[in-house]
Amino acid sequence: MTGRADHHRTLYRLGALVGVSVALAACRSGGDELTTATVPNDYRLRHPIAVTEADRSMVVFVGHGRPGLTAPQRADVMGLARTWTREGTGAIIAEVPVDTANARTAGATYQEIRSLLAAGGVPARAITLRNYHPDDPRTLATIRLSYPKIAAVAGPCGLWPEDLGPSIDDFGYNQNRPYYNLGCASQRNLAAMIDNPADLEQPRVETPAYSPRRDVAFERYRKGVSTTTTYPEADKAKLSDTGK
Repeated sequence: MTGRADHHRTLYRLGALVGVSVALAACRSGGDELTTATVPNDYRLRHPIAVTEADRSMVVFVGHGRPGLTAPQRADVMGLARTWTREGTGAIIAEVPVDTANARTAGATYQEIRSLLAAGGVPARAITLRNYHPDDPRTLATIRLSYPKIAAVAGPCGLWPEDLGPSIDDFGYNQNRPYYNLGCASQRNLAAMIDNPADLEQPRVETPAYSPRRDVAFERYRKGVSTTTTYPEADKAKLSDTGK
């Protein structure tokens, strides 16, 4: 009886050991799949739009013999001043070339740029002058204007960490999951079109109601008159009287 009990006890231990081994093997075989599954399926999670600080820049071409700005260049500089007052988070950096053939005219042009920026609402302390030497002396040196601002960015795009074709190691292909780069271009374009990156985090403050029009509607409602607006010239835009 003792030998039979020991035999049963040994078989029980072997069965438990086999069960533990199978469980461990199952966990190990699914490790690669779990690692792949950590990549989000939603393109908005794979390629999120981040709010960061980026530079807005503009280039002003300067000739050799004529100092000052042309009419389109003046409009560009005034536009830069308007956008800086609305979205700038730092000083405007003006990079002016030195030791070049057009260095003298570039210096005179910078003075006009500075006066236009001041006329556009940019204080003098918010304009910083920096001199630079062009890498290639043969090229036409330019005045470069830039300032930091809050911007929305996404990407980089064009990343292909896995093969799109069928593969034994490609769990995404077998499970019909979207490829990694899907949706990146759309997210990048959406980030570029956002006027105010703060809109991604919170809604804007509501504007006050138009009181004169509201008072007219309430007065008509009090008198029992229709509050709808009539447009006498609305029928003139119709192309046909069919259906009347």
